Amino acid sequence: MTTATIERPEVTATPAVEETKPEPIQHISIICSKGTLDMAYPGLILANAARMSGIEATLFFTFWGLDVITEKKLDKLHVATVGNPSMHIPTMVGGLPGMESMATSMMKKEMEKLDIPPVREMLEILSDSGANIYACRMAMDMFKLETSDLIPQVDGVLSAMDFYDKSAGAHLLFI
Repeated sequence: MTTATIERPEVTATPAVEETKPEPIQHISIICSKGTLDMAYPGLILANAARMSGIEATLFFTFWGLDVITEKKLDKLHVATVGNPSMHIPTMVGGLPGMESMATSMMKKEMEKLDIPPVREMLEILSDSGANIYACRMAMDMFKLETSDLIPQVDGVLSAMDFYDKSAGAHLLFI
């Protein structure tokens, strides 16, 4: 009878792999290009969340987004009902008289229920928290707007290149 000796393989401990955490966001730059009520809030809410988290926030309003920071238009922002696929209504119905007003009123009521401030107040909160708010020079020229047409919270009017300089190292969002 033959006996066999079975040797156990030597087990060596594998060093634990260290997980690398991503660097925390330090600065967010948001390009706001739309001037409807429903499109004003995303950029403002994200900028507010950034400031509440200690993240530097820069907002750059261009093209129709200028309506959000233009004194005469700010309090008249509305929800677009024509050609808005998220409305889930036919374009023809969205174009009926009173539909935009009704949709705008409904959205404002829902925002109020959630205790979300109106756009003007959100801009004041952002400015007070240290967010930087800028208007686009080219869009200002195109729409023949002057700095005096803008709300007081606007920190200045920048070219696109100046905006990139101010956004160096930032995460960039386009809304």
